[in-house]
Amino acid sequence: MRVDRLFRREELALDPVDLARLLLGAVLEADAAEGTVGVRLVEVEAYRGLDDPASHCYRGKTPRNAVMWGPAGHLYVYFVYGMHFCANVVGTEDGRPGAVLLRAGEVVEGADLVRARRPNARGNGELAKGPAILTSVLGLDRVDNGADLTDPASPVRLLAGERVPPDQVRTGPRVGVAMAMDTPWRFWVDGSPAVSTYRRGGKRRTARPAR
Repeated sequence: MRVDRLFRREELALDPVDLARLLLGAVLEADAAEGTVGVRLVEVEAYRGLDDPASHCYRGKTPRNAVMWGPAGHLYVYFVYGMHFCANVVGTEDGRPGAVLLRAGEVVEGADLVRARRPNARGNGELAKGPAILTSVLGLDRVDNGADLTDPASPVRLLAGERVPPDQVRTGPRVGVAMAMDTPWRFWVDGSPAVSTYRRGGKRRTARPAR
């Protein structure tokens, strides 16, 4: 069952680890000229700020990561590996950095448009599996960096959705990070076919996705 209610900013002003749990089952909607796509979030990763070496904010504030410093409820979009965009929901209070990477989702609106964007997907579980794919099927890019997810007039919005029962939530290490590799801040919905495959990172990686 969908709960078509936008999150309020104060609801999202949480420690990223708590926000990550809250976002499971939430629905991210994005408008485009072709129509609207909605994705139910089933896999996310929490990234804190100055105390998290895997975070974009670990070494301080820059023009690139400025959105991560708040206020909560905004979208942080970054470009990685020279080819992909990834999307995050900013949490914590204004001035304290932190965000949640959106890793995977189940399409609940605009399935025909998503299939047109992902013609080679082998099934519904593959349509929004992985952070770069999730962002591409929603049509998000650098232009959407800083979008207010709590504003009804925004082209990208975050709806409360239906909460995932605690016994269906699983946790484990984050995927592909070069630092804090064993920190268990990835959260996913058990049994969802959209959850991505775990891949351990390491210091041999020459470029790391950071949040």
